[in-house]
Amino acid sequence: MRIALLEDQQEQAQHIQSILTERGHHCDSFPTGQSFLSAALHRSYDLMILDWQIPDMTGIDVLKSVRAQINWAIPVVFLTQRDSESDIVQALDAGADDFLAKPAGAAELVARINALARRANPDNEKEDLKYGPFEINTQHRTISLHGEALTLTDKDFDLTLFLFQNQGRLLTREVLLERVWGLARDINTRTVDTHMSRLRRRLGLNPENGFRIKTIYQRGYRLEAMKAEAIDEEMTESQAAGQEVQAPND
Repeated sequence: MRIALLEDQQEQAQHIQSILTERGHHCDSFPTGQSFLSAALHRSYDLMILDWQIPDMTGIDVLKSVRAQINWAIPVVFLTQRDSESDIVQALDAGADDFLAKPAGAAELVARINALARRANPDNEKEDLKYGPFEINTQHRTISLHGEALTLTDKDFDLTLFLFQNQGRLLTREVLLERVWGLARDINTRTVDTHMSRLRRRLGLNPENGFRIKTIYQRGYRLEAMKAEAIDEEMTESQAAGQEVQAPND
């Protein structure tokens, strides 16, 4: 998992990063709320760990910004020295998923994180997944649309599965390269853009099928389930554009 850590004590941050790295996770650490939020706006994380008392704002303020502006569904756990009942209630009411008091043991911290990850991604353990008219079989690595099998490469399948399992989330090009292709995040390549363009056509990601890949300028992509009113509006615009093209010249 990709984890974002808000911790202003360098020694403590390095200790937590070491624990998580040893368990196979990638952990970015930030000492202030502003640096944490700035990174969260431009990167995609699977889970966040927040301290409460940081120099420029409170962990509660950071959590509220995450829920309101960045990702309402991402699991968030507080790891803090504050442990009164009122503190725990305040954090949970603000949108935290779990609360751990410092110092937390390595085994307990990892167990809590793994539990949150399982709850946040229940589809990861399923063999047959259904998203609207799309059906994905993870064992046989097949995808069908309205019951008809689609012809996809292995990488197309991996990318499609990752998109659907993370629908609604901003996925940066760096994250996609790392998670789908296993490449370094800072590599300069058009691989992601090329595959996204091809997937739009091969998967039929259009209003009729209820999903679209939205390009987020200078940041990445997001797979979105389209609401009925958005589908009607986009289809109307598409039909109008088609009529303009076909209109005879005077």
